[in-house]
Amino acid sequence: MTATDIDTQPTQPATGGSDFAQLTRRIQSAGLLDRRPGYYVLRLSLVAGAYLAAWAAFVALGDTWWNLLLAVVLGVVFAQVALVAHDLAHRQVFRTRRPSERAGIIAGNLGIGMSYGWWMDKHTRHHANPNHEDLDPDVSPDILVWSQDQARSARGVARFIGRWQAFLFFPLLTLEGFNMHVSSIRALFRPSLRNRRIEAFLLVLHLVLYVSVLFTVLSPGKAVVFMLVHQAVFGVYLGCTFAPNHKGMPTLTGPSELDYLRKQVLTSRNVRGGRFVDVALGGLNYQIEHHLFPNMPTPNLRRAQPIVQGYCEELGVPYEQTSLAESYAIALRHLHHSGAPIREADRAARAA
Repeated sequence: MTATDIDTQPTQPATGGSDFAQLTRRIQSAGLLDRRPGYYVLRLSLVAGAYLAAWAAFVALGDTWWNLLLAVVLGVVFAQVALVAHDLAHRQVFRTRRPSERAGIIAGNLGIGMSYGWWMDKHTRHHANPNHEDLDPDVSPDILVWSQDQARSARGVARFIGRWQAFLFFPLLTLEGFNMHVSSIRALFRPSLRNRRIEAFLLVLHLVLYVSVLFTVLSPGKAVVFMLVHQAVFGVYLGCTFAPNHKGMPTLTGPSELDYLRKQVLTSRNVRGGRFVDVALGGLNYQIEHHLFPNMPTPNLRRAQPIVQGYCEELGVPYEQTSLAESYAIALRHLHHSGAPIREADRAARAA
């Protein structure tokens, strides 16, 4: 499968009679699918400015351990760039594919060393079948197991980690940045990757510039520590952004009889919070609204939330919403519960 842009909304017109079509009419009448160019000009300018300012400060500070503070700052900034690339992939910024794709490749490949095409293909499959154990790559049992059925059939690393994966979850997130870079490089060898040459050029350019700047400004020891801290913060931030959204929600297997609205709502969770949470999570705290209307500009998600929640109440469809802290607690409890068959098998083997 080769993705172009992430848009998994049904093809039926909003004038139809489905539950989702009726919700779409309410959302459209409120103007919430309209573009927000002013917002994105400001947001992209602020993120780009923070990115350039952080690197300029890094060079200005020079060969000092104080630069580790900037490693933390740059980890946060890189995650914000990733969130911008996410909005670009969903065509929230530009209406058409070409400018969205070009800006996404610049932000992803050149800006943070992430293959835009690789991530977009992966994320498109997630949106099409959220929390589906066979079809959603975000719940595939590569390292972690996301259900007890996966735990029973787990082998190798997934079985080893799965025993105590709830305790290892946040430590493992420190490696997510490195994993993203490795996955991006591996994707370059897939003939199905769109714009493979330009993606490869910009990805290699990012890696060369990144390593060159670190080892030019810092001594080798400081450069390595900076890289470890920077990538660890980046990975943890990304993981903490996406973990609250689906982990601990129902998982699906086999053919689904759910319609589009229920498939997206029942597998997603919103996170309550004010403007700080909106900015920190890039609007993904409104995960239900985002999954229903992936092209909706981020600032409109807050306004769409009460409309969607009220409509779900009319239909009797459960609408999950919790605090940020509780969302992490739910995800960790789910991970621990999912790994139970591995622990039980280990106890049985020891008792035999």
